[in-house]
Amino acid sequence: MTRLLSFLLLIGGGVAVMRNGAAAPAARPNILLVLVDDQGYGDLAVHGNPVLKTPQMDRLHAESLRFTDFHVAPMCTPTRGQLMTGVDALRNGAMNVSSGRTNLRRDFPTMPEILSAAGYRTGMFGKWHLGDNYPYRPQDRGFQESIWYQSSSIPSAAGYFNNDYFDDIYQHNGVDRKFEGYTTDVFFREAQAWMKQQAARHEPFFCYLPLAAAHGPLFVPDRYREPYRQQKPAIASFFGMIANIDENLGRLDAFLRESGLRENTILIFMTDNGTATGDPVFNAGMRGKKIALYEGGHRVPFFIRWPAGKLRAAGDIAALTQVQDVLPTLLELCGVAKPAAAKFDGTSLAGLLRDPAATLPDRKLTIQFSRMNDSRPKPGDAVVLWKRWRLVSDNELYDLATDPAQERNVITQFPEVATTLRADYAKWWSGVAPRVHEISPIHLGSARANPTQLSPCDWVDVFFDQQAQVRRTKKNGAWSLVVEHAGDYEISLRRWPVEADAPITAAMPAYQGVDGNFAAGDAFPVASAEIKIGDVRGQQSVGGEDKVVTFNVTLPRGPAEMQTWFRDAAGQEIAGAYYVYVRAMRPGS
Repeated sequence: MTRLLSFLLLIGGGVAVMRNGAAAPAARPNILLVLVDDQGYGDLAVHGNPVLKTPQMDRLHAESLRFTDFHVAPMCTPTRGQLMTGVDALRNGAMNVSSGRTNLRRDFPTMPEILSAAGYRTGMFGKWHLGDNYPYRPQDRGFQESIWYQSSSIPSAAGYFNNDYFDDIYQHNGVDRKFEGYTTDVFFREAQAWMKQQAARHEPFFCYLPLAAAHGPLFVPDRYREPYRQQKPAIASFFGMIANIDENLGRLDAFLRESGLRENTILIFMTDNGTATGDPVFNAGMRGKKIALYEGGHRVPFFIRWPAGKLRAAGDIAALTQVQDVLPTLLELCGVAKPAAAKFDGTSLAGLLRDPAATLPDRKLTIQFSRMNDSRPKPGDAVVLWKRWRLVSDNELYDLATDPAQERNVITQFPEVATTLRADYAKWWSGVAPRVHEISPIHLGSARANPTQLSPCDWVDVFFDQQAQVRRTKKNGAWSLVVEHAGDYEISLRRWPVEADAPITAAMPAYQGVDGNFAAGDAFPVASAEIKIGDVRGQQSVGGEDKVVTFNVTLPRGPAEMQTWFRDAAGQEIAGAYYVYVRAMRPGS
């Protein structure tokens, strides 16, 4: 039984599905979720930024309900996994930007899986970052249409080599395809074209639009940077990227009006963590930025608009809320029953959106993720939120009512509050601890992904995420794998990806992109290559012109760890193979 059929059977009477499999009448709302990368709460003019101009975001703010105490993780992957599942990052497994801890566990149903089973069309356009390989890709997790790029940023180690935000090659339903234009313009354009198709078919849709911007490298058409020339170059570029997003939001709203979709589309605008770059100009009075456990790391904007939804009047909602609340909220608003097997850490906010007198039960929230350079989560490396209180790293307590900048640690003045929050955290940790070090393996041997490209982004507990590291860093690590089908496999080791077409020993010239450049890559004096996968080992010499070393192996079905080595003439390790391509000679279904 397929996962999709399982969800159809699990979903109850909250959604009508016609006997021929078509969606129920399109009176159900569409969902359009815009997720901006690395833009913080203070990176909007309407929130007080004295430099940045965001007229379209400001207009959307005025038309929306705004959760003003809304929290995500301080880093992108954990926020995205929590958004897609309604489940805490340390529980769903997607807790880090690399280090083998990005793959979203398959036993947690995702937003597109649930909605597609309920008759929605589902499409995503942009940054996934919840698994680059089968069975974790967008097309494996419920998206019927997907245009996306691998890992954390467009020039990530797993991404297409030398993509520079302009005229890039992305994955379109699993196939490399070149898209003309600047990244943000491309994703908005493709999303609108897809939504137009669904509207013509009178089918309700979920459109997920998680942008590459304003994540570094800070490349943007120069005209967007121009109004901010008086700022430091990085800030001018960062603000320029946000200005381009703002312009696209205006075009998006015009499209929704012209296509007749605006009234019955739930539009959500949010960001994935605190600011990465804009804090020297304005951080809304908060301490911390991206990656920090302080408020500036995880409190972000959240706007929601649904003109036909009979929601309360536009305005602020001060309740303590989190990204894990989004999925249960959307299911209730759309009349989609929760799958019987699903258990959310978030709660529906639909009551708050409909009734000004509604409240949430008293709640305590925990934010914890996996650190980039020390990826095994540790007890206490978290922030616990409760009303006005924040317990940070187990030994700092802040009262936001009197100290919103988190400048005074009051843990000795309020020991009873610290005791309460520590007890709640201990209970939470005991719930996630049994699986916190469980790695979700990449699968080999399926016809759905053959060959499979492995990159160092998925080395277990080794942080290696960017093409800049591929060019100059010497590291090694192991992949956690599952061989789905026993048989013969061809495993090809490379220093540079296939599209770079360069010898293993070669240096890589610097690359000049449209708005920036990538540094030259170092030559490695590789003389031999070695592989170990399960109980199988092999070694071959490497010549100066060799671009690839290929091993033909027979693998049994089941879990396996694989590691590779490039060695010099003396047999000393230089690094691992940064790109490994695994092809099953007879892939299974």
